[in-house]
Amino acid sequence: MALTDQINEDLKSAMLARDEVRKLTLRGIKKEILEARTAPGFSGELDDQAMIKILSKMLKQRKDSAAIYEQQNRPELAANELAEAAIIQSYMPKALNAEELEAALMDIIKQTAAQGPADMGKVMAAASKVLSGKAEGRQISEAVKRLLSSL
Repeated sequence: MALTDQINEDLKSAMLARDEVRKLTLRGIKKEILEARTAPGFSGELDDQAMIKILSKMLKQRKDSAAIYEQQNRPELAANELAEAAIIQSYMPKALNAEELEAALMDIIKQTAAQGPADMGKVMAAASKVLSGKAEGRQISEAVKRLLSSL
């Protein structure tokens, strides 16, 4: 089942169950998908990779908002953002653990023939495409720095 179909089915279920947080979150996801489809210059259908990119952006926004609400001593708003983040996270691919991330990055380093820290940009460009949605950019960057420094 395609990701958009899954989201539509889950939205119907949330509406029947009267789950307001889930319903509003899924409607937000559908809105972002619709905006991406109708963006100027876009033609065709969104593939799962593009969907993951949209979900990653939404997830990061929710986590950042929750952190800001925590700093401002607004736990009720932070809890709502974290609840939405958990729903969005359920549609993301399984995150890589440290060992899996390092193994994937070593493969990318070999493919790009990187020799050291000077080749970080080349490795990061390839890693961002391959690992999109499976690891955060900060984690990828830190691991690439560490691995390239050890070459």
